[in-house]
Amino acid sequence: MRIAVGGIHTECSTYSPVLMSVEDFRVLRGEALLQADYFSFLDADGVEHIPLLHARAVPGGPVSRPAYEAFKTEFLEGLKAALPIDGLYLAMHGAIKVDGMDDAEGDWISAARAVVGPDCPIAVSYDLHGNVSQRIIDQIDIFAAYRTAPHIDTRETMVRAWSMLVGALRTGARPGVAWAPVPVLLPGERTSTEDEPARSLYGRLSDFDARSGILDANLMVGYVWADEPRATACAVITGSDKAAASKAAEEIAVSYWNARENFRFGPVTGALDAMLDNAERAMTRPIILADSGDNPTGGGVGDRADVLRALLARGWQDALIAGIADRPAVEACFAAGKGLTLTLRIGASLDPSSSTADAKAMVVRLDDPGDNAERQAVVEVAGMTVVLSARRRPYHNIEDFRRLGLDPSAVRLLVVKSGYLSPELAPIANPNLMALTDGVVNQDIDHLASERRQRPIFPFDRDFEFTPKARLSARWSRP
Repeated sequence: MRIAVGGIHTECSTYSPVLMSVEDFRVLRGEALLQADYFSFLDADGVEHIPLLHARAVPGGPVSRPAYEAFKTEFLEGLKAALPIDGLYLAMHGAIKVDGMDDAEGDWISAARAVVGPDCPIAVSYDLHGNVSQRIIDQIDIFAAYRTAPHIDTRETMVRAWSMLVGALRTGARPGVAWAPVPVLLPGERTSTEDEPARSLYGRLSDFDARSGILDANLMVGYVWADEPRATACAVITGSDKAAASKAAEEIAVSYWNARENFRFGPVTGALDAMLDNAERAMTRPIILADSGDNPTGGGVGDRADVLRALLARGWQDALIAGIADRPAVEACFAAGKGLTLTLRIGASLDPSSSTADAKAMVVRLDDPGDNAERQAVVEVAGMTVVLSARRRPYHNIEDFRRLGLDPSAVRLLVVKSGYLSPELAPIANPNLMALTDGVVNQDIDHLASERRQRPIFPFDRDFEFTPKARLSARWSRP
């Protein structure tokens, strides 16, 4: 039994002016793909896995058309060379925006289907913040998506999709997919599965799995910072019985619709000045402040200096700001050397409209892993520590700080570019504050430019009724 494996995985804000290039992706090929942590579960008796290409990037702006076409061409060439195969597993995200193209996942999966033909089952795994379309559904046989946000079930979800594929090949059964779009589009920060009502909605998905004729039940929040027609929430069911799958999809869809007014932010949330007022009053530590509008893991540019500038204006001491993407500033720090002081204009290195902060900075630490694009500099600015990175990146894991000789639990205030906190930072937050800052993934979604979305859709529109209607994959609806 031969199963080919590949995919493309990132999330793109259509409001970002910064296009992603090939260099922004971590690309796995050949044996490196099979040995990667993400894919280490690909091991089953009687199964030969054929690694193709998997390209993954920190979320950002749209992917440049040449970068996407280069990845797609390489993937399809590898897929053609792998034939004949018995099955195809694609590890996707679902919220890619390619410059000048709608529904990049639909394009990728349709191209794969054209290569493997109608008889080869295709299984996909998705992020729950992905956007689904009928074009995507029509090409696949198996679908599984994350059930947690923050995402702590990435590997588990990939295993679900792959296991259903292996099971189908071994038994000869051919599952199918039903879905029901829901005209709701909310940010992940208001739909975290740590908080109600999402906690209960996602907790009930396993009950649907247990039903006869249902293999895997999914609730997709969708990606709100994509102003494109396919952006919407939906329920997606992999099943063996069309009627049961359709019924489950409609039940999940209506449960999400009925809960639409109840979603709230989990942490204490407000304008930046209000959150800094809260931080000044707090007697505990570490206070963790999330700079939500510039969150790179949500598609933010990551180069804004709004919080640094506000802290400088307040004369704040004992803060760690991690981090701000600014390659010119990092290069200036390397040119100056450790222990030297220089004047920097921090911020707006990628997006000219981003905010900046002028400061005298002493270079405390330089981190050079051997690639200039991966360099980092730690500087002291007016009694605060600031981490500068050459590349857009988050600082969400304790190891991110440990590598730089920093202890996030030891400071009074830790500032990270984030929405809801990562599973490693959330337990140490005392308290957790989220600032509704500016940026290309800002939380003021009611006022986002909305030129291409299907309407009506909540919360952009409120005065309309909705009754879910399940749709089958074209592959499953054929006699």
